[in-house]
Amino acid sequence: MAQRIVLSRFILAFIAGVISVLVFHQGMLALLHTINFTSRSPYPMTPTAPFGIPQVFSSALWGGVWGLVWAAIAPSFRQKNYWIAALLFGALAPTLVAWFVVAPLKSQPLAGGWQPAAMVTGLLVNGAWGFGTALLLSLFARRQVFSR
Repeated sequence: MAQRIVLSRFILAFIAGVISVLVFHQGMLALLHTINFTSRSPYPMTPTAPFGIPQVFSSALWGGVWGLVWAAIAPSFRQKNYWIAALLFGALAPTLVAWFVVAPLKSQPLAGGWQPAAMVTGLLVNGAWGFGTALLLSLFARRQVFSR
């Protein structure tokens, strides 16, 4: 029974991460684009290498993977620190990996080329993702408890 609960928590975390990219991450990007803070448009359909998957769906898939990481570490945070931890985890972990691991692999400049607007955009959209993932995961978990 305990293994089933852990497995369902990770499935829900993956789903929460995917949905959070589509709603919170891209929503924040839409807001930043609307106020002319960034030239990056939300919901990019540009194909990604090597499979040609639209960028927004690739991002959503990786949001699900990061959701699994969040689910693994979230139980270590107390309730009052949960939301701050989710925001900081989202803002920092995926952003730092994108800046210093993914960018060099794609022959892109480190940390958005050290351009302040690009750097702040990454932190904000990923922070919104972290908050959204934590929110959705807590809502899904609460619903799962009540549905038993």
